[in-house]
Amino acid sequence: MTTDEKQPFLAHLEELRRRLVVCAIAIGIGFIICYIFSKQLFSFLILPLTKVLPAESQLIFTNLPEMFITYIKVALVAGIILAIPIIFYQLWMFLAPALYQKEKGYFIPFVFFSSILFVAGSLFGYFVVFPYGFKFFMSFATEDIQALPSVKQYFSFAIRLLLAFGLVFEMPVVVFFMTKIGLITPDSMKKFRKFAILSSFILSAILTPPDVATQIMMALPIIILYELSIFISQGVHRKKKEESNKVES
Repeated sequence: MTTDEKQPFLAHLEELRRRLVVCAIAIGIGFIICYIFSKQLFSFLILPLTKVLPAESQLIFTNLPEMFITYIKVALVAGIILAIPIIFYQLWMFLAPALYQKEKGYFIPFVFFSSILFVAGSLFGYFVVFPYGFKFFMSFATEDIQALPSVKQYFSFAIRLLLAFGLVFEMPVVVFFMTKIGLITPDSMKKFRKFAILSSFILSAILTPPDVATQIMMALPIIILYELSIFISQGVHRKKKEESNKVES
């Protein structure tokens, strides 16, 4: 690699470092704010479970520092969610130099819809999937077997699901930009539809409790989002063709 080639590469690394530092600062500020309310946030997080717990059951922690560490984790995850708009903005600004001038104007819709869809996915998991999933788990409790969920295990399980739903709901935004740069087309998505439906049920079976109702609750939004993404891809592809025809004429 020549000196001239190294300069742009090092400049990109420096730009990436700067963007990551901004993201880290935003997450740090979000963490500090959320840690003040970490107990309230954790109480809100466990609400779907406590609603279905028998009267004599409660969450437990078996390590002395476990609750303190859990509050820190809750504040960190909440801080990341709070910083999501800034994270997506920094991601966009890092990618912007590689885009055409017209495409750079999409940064506001990108940041807005990415943030909204991520939060919407997490809320869907919390309000729709959690109640049914935890009710299924609690159905195994009997007079002889008492449910005593661990704080650590519950937190890991709940956060994994919330992040999974948040990321899955990003599909329309990802498809929009992948179609824009020509990596996918509506036809390729239609051909892959059967595999996408199968994959959605496999993913839901891995991430959700082992009951059919809860798995369908996760698989169905993925399928709907996939169909919506095809519609979005068609619109983007049609516009690209119209712009290409105008240039040729």
